[in-house]
Amino acid sequence: MDGNKDEAERCVELAERYLREKKFEDAEKFIRKAQKLYPTQKTEDLLTKVTSLLKQNVKTESEPTVRKRHTTNKESSQAQNSVEYTKDQFEAVKRIKKCKDYYEILGVSKDATDSDIKKAYKKLALQLHPDKNKAPGAAESFKAIGNAVAILTDVEKRKQYDLYGPEEERLQSSQARQNYTHYNYTRGFEADITAEELFNMFFGGGIPQQEFYMRRTGGRWMRQQETQAQNAHSQQANGYTTFVQSLLLLLLILISMMSSFFISDPLYSLHPSAKYSIARKTQQLKIPYYVKENFHNEYQGSLHRLEISVQEEYLLNLRQACYRERNYKDALLWKARSFQDQEMFLKAKNIDTPSCKKLQELQEVS
Repeated sequence: MDGNKDEAERCVELAERYLREKKFEDAEKFIRKAQKLYPTQKTEDLLTKVTSLLKQNVKTESEPTVRKRHTTNKESSQAQNSVEYTKDQFEAVKRIKKCKDYYEILGVSKDATDSDIKKAYKKLALQLHPDKNKAPGAAESFKAIGNAVAILTDVEKRKQYDLYGPEEERLQSSQARQNYTHYNYTRGFEADITAEELFNMFFGGGIPQQEFYMRRTGGRWMRQQETQAQNAHSQQANGYTTFVQSLLLLLLILISMMSSFFISDPLYSLHPSAKYSIARKTQQLKIPYYVKENFHNEYQGSLHRLEISVQEEYLLNLRQACYRERNYKDALLWKARSFQDQEMFLKAKNIDTPSCKKLQELQEVS
């Protein structure tokens, strides 16, 4: 019973927070859960307050709908002429509005794996992205699939959703049900990132809002700022360990500085500098490299073996640069095909890959 009381108090705190944020649906959900776990006079009063605010909110939202009924035939005709979406796009949005849970939104079963869920999200995201789908409600549907994949790929949230989501919906009173005209896509979901940021992570759209996202235990995505805050807290709790690590790091730096006095400079460099100012070329592939002024006096080894090392290092750097160029070009081509953007496709197709061309020329020579 004490466990139920603690859980009920936690639900009351969440409900009060959502109430301050004017998220009345979320507040109602948690206060009903608290009432079920450990009923008190406080939860009863809070539920009455939330229910009253919900009614006022629904009434306010319904007023613009009433005014819309008085539009003229001319305005309706203009609206029909401005339609910029296909029948399939409209049907996709319409289907999601009828869904009752996140599994149905993504079109997967309740035993679907992370891979199945992500695959379904990618397919729907390309179809419902607001930049591509202009059908009414597309933005809300896009947010809905984002919420769905965020919850169902988070181990803890998915477990809570499977255990309590449907049960909490059944607890709603018949009067409260009349206040909902459609499925609330954000019900029970505290978003860590926006739907657009989530889309960018799946489709390589760069780092959203100049922040870096990483995955933590349980599969939940969160910002680098949250990670840094947790790391800072952990470091404070383990001050002694941090101190020892700092000493070890200082010791390694000192050893590195001392060893630098005993390590000789490389025999060559692939780039000219004040120290390596004498230009040379390998006999086989004519790869340029640079040595010191006293190279002929100091180096007594095999020049052939040295030039083999020069060529291997040069080709390795060239292969890495070629891989980066091709990877960038392929990513742009894939994105252009996905969004059916002909201009982007032509731009990506014309991107030059100089490192790859140079590598091909050297391979032909060898």
